[in-house]
Amino acid sequence: MESPHPLALIRQNDQTAENEDQPITRRIKRLSLHLNPPLVHFDDRVTEVLELISCAARVKLSVSTQHLSDYMRGKHRDIQERVFEYFNSRPDLQTPVEISKDDHRELCMRQLLGLVREAGIRPFRYVAEDPAKYFAVAEAVGSVDMSLGIKMGVQYSLWGGSVLNLGTKKHRDKYYEGIDNLDYPGCFAMTELHHGSNVQGLQTVATFDPLMDEFIIDTPNDGAIKWWIGNAAVHGKFATVFAKLMLPTHDTKGISDMGVHAFIVPIRDLNTHKTLPGIEIHDCGHKVGLNGVDNGALRFRSVRIPRDNLLNRFGDVSREGKYTSSLPSINKRFAATLGELVGGRVGLAYSSVGVLKIAATIAIRYSLLRQQFGPPEQPEISILDYQSQQHKLMPMLASTYAFHFATLHLVEKYSEMKKSHDEELMGDVHALSAGLKAYITSYTAKSLSICRESCGGHGYAAVNRFGSLRNDHDIFQTFEGDNTVLLQQVAADLLKQYKQKFQGGTLAVTWNYLRQSMNSYLSHPNPVTARWEGEDHLRDPSFQLDAFRYRTSRLLQSVAIRLQKHSKNLGSFGAWNRCLNHLLTLAESHIESVILEKFIEAVQSCPDPSTRAALKLVCDLYALNRIWNDIGTYRNVDYVAPNKAKAINKLTDYLSFQVRNIARELVDAFDLPDHVTRAPIGMQSTSEAYLQYTQYVGF
Repeated sequence: MESPHPLALIRQNDQTAENEDQPITRRIKRLSLHLNPPLVHFDDRVTEVLELISCAARVKLSVSTQHLSDYMRGKHRDIQERVFEYFNSRPDLQTPVEISKDDHRELCMRQLLGLVREAGIRPFRYVAEDPAKYFAVAEAVGSVDMSLGIKMGVQYSLWGGSVLNLGTKKHRDKYYEGIDNLDYPGCFAMTELHHGSNVQGLQTVATFDPLMDEFIIDTPNDGAIKWWIGNAAVHGKFATVFAKLMLPTHDTKGISDMGVHAFIVPIRDLNTHKTLPGIEIHDCGHKVGLNGVDNGALRFRSVRIPRDNLLNRFGDVSREGKYTSSLPSINKRFAATLGELVGGRVGLAYSSVGVLKIAATIAIRYSLLRQQFGPPEQPEISILDYQSQQHKLMPMLASTYAFHFATLHLVEKYSEMKKSHDEELMGDVHALSAGLKAYITSYTAKSLSICRESCGGHGYAAVNRFGSLRNDHDIFQTFEGDNTVLLQQVAADLLKQYKQKFQGGTLAVTWNYLRQSMNSYLSHPNPVTARWEGEDHLRDPSFQLDAFRYRTSRLLQSVAIRLQKHSKNLGSFGAWNRCLNHLLTLAESHIESVILEKFIEAVQSCPDPSTRAALKLVCDLYALNRIWNDIGTYRNVDYVAPNKAKAINKLTDYLSFQVRNIARELVDAFDLPDHVTRAPIGMQSTSEAYLQYTQYVGF
C-alpha cells in the first residue's frame, strides 16, 4: 500500500484538531503532533517537499555585483585603487605573517615613505582640502596594514591636523611642507600615565618665562609622563604637547592656570636624530596589536621652546605675558580645541567599517566554499546553508552595509563642517562622530571574533588574518575617545536637546525626529498596529524607523525623569552614575536610529531597480534583526504584541536565508581584491582557495 503524502498527514491532523469543540483537547492534540510527528517514508518526492518547506524558497533576487559596487564605491575609489596597486607591485613592502616588533616598525615607516614619495599620494593635502578623499586613502592604507593606517593617521591627522587646526598661518608656513613630505615626522602627545579620557585633568605644565620669551615644558610627576604616544619611540622628531598654560601674575597667587593648550616641542635633532636635552623617551614595548606603530613615553625636564611654538588659534600670549582669546572661558577654549580634533573619530569609524568588510568577506566566502555534512546519500552542503551560520553572518553583513552608508553620511557632514565652520553643525558632527565611532568599533570588535569562530579551525590560522585583524582593531574601542565615555557624550547631548525642546529651542539636524517623537511616540502604543504581523507591514521602512525612534524616545524620557529624581539625593554626578547603564543604552539606541535612517535613504536613492531591491532586503534584515534583539523593550511597553514578536523572529530568519542567496554578490561588491584580503580561505576563486592554503604550509 502506498504511504500517504506527509503533507496530507499534517493537513489531516490539523483538520481533526480544528474540528474539536474543546480548546483544551485541541491544544493537547497540537502538542501531541509536535512531540510525536507522523512517521513518513523519506522518498525523493518527500525530500523535495521538505526542502521546499524548510527554505520557504522564493525566486532569488537578481543583483548585478558591478551595479552594486558602483553605487557603493563612492567618488574616491580611484585613489584607493592606486594605493592597492602600489603595494601589490611592491612585495618587499607587504607585511609578512610573522615579523618582529622592531622589523615591523621599520617596515611600516618604509611603507609610509613609499606611499608618499614613490606612489605620489600625499594624504596631508587632503586633510584640509578634501577630508572625504583623506578618509578614503586611510581606509585603503589600513587594508594594507592596520599599523600603517594608524601611523599615517598619527602623522597627518593628529600631528599635522593639530598644526593645521590649532595653529595659525605662521605655523602652517613653517611646518606644512615638512609634515607633508615626511621630513618632519611627529607625535600627538596628549595622553598621560594618569589621565587619558579626562584631558582637562592633564598635569604637564608649560610655564611662560617673560624674560626669555619662552615656555618651559615640565613633567611634574610620574603620573604626568606622556604615554602611548605614537611615533615617539623611534621615528618622531616633533610632538604636539598638550599642557596647562601657566602665566606669571603680579598678585599673591604668583601664577595663573589658563587651561590646557597645545605646544610644538622638538624631541629629536633633525640631522642626528638624537634625543634633545631635557627630553627622556622610552619605548612602551610590545602591544596586543599594531606593533608596527612605535608607541613611546615622554618626560620633559625644563624643556624650553620659543613663545611662537604655542598653537595659538584659540588663545595667545604676548611678549609681555598678556593672555588674549576670542573665547571667554577655559571651558569654551577647551571645547573649541577638542572640537577641532574630531576628525580622528570620523576616520576611526570609517576605517572600522573597512576592517569589518574584510572580515565579513573572508568569513562569508569561506562559508560558501566549506562543505560539511548533508542529507543521507547526498552531497555535503555549504556551511552557509545552515541556519546557525546564517544567523551569525547575515545580520553582520547587513550591519556592514548599514555602517557603510552611515559613515559616508558622517564624512559628508564633517567635510561640510570644515568648509562652513557652522557652530550648530560642529556640535552635530561632534556628537554623531562620537556615537558612530563608539558603536561601530564595538560592533566590529565583537564581529571579528564571530568571524573567526564561524571559520572553525582554519579561522585560527594566522595567514587567514582574523587574529591580526582582531588584535590590531581592538584598540579602536579606546583611542580617540574611550567608547563608554563617547556614548555618555551622546547621551548628554540628547538630554540637552530634550531640555531645549521643552524650552522652545531649535533642535540640531540629527535630532529633528525628537520634535515629533516626544509627542506622538510617547503616547500609548496603538493596540491594533501592535498586532499587525504581515510581511508588508514589517518590511515597511516607516514601521521600522518608528520602532527605533519610539525606543529612543522612551529611553530619553525615562532617563530624564530618573536623573531628576536621583539628583535630589545624590547630586548631579551621583545621579549620572546611578543611571549610567540606562544612558549608554539611550545613546546606542539613538545611533541605531541614525544608522537605519541613513540606510533607508540610501536604498531609496539607488537608481538601479535590482540593486535597490537587494539593498532593501539587506536593510530590512538589519532593521528587524535589531528590533528582535531588543524585543523585550518593545514587549514591556506593549509596542509589539506576542504574535507580532513571533512574526518578526520568523521573518528575520527568512530574510537571513534570502540574503544568504546573494551573499557572494554582496561581499564581491565591496570590491576587495585578493591581494588586499590576503587570506587563502577568503579568495574570490573557490577553486584556488584550498590550493593557496596548502601551498602556504609547504605542500
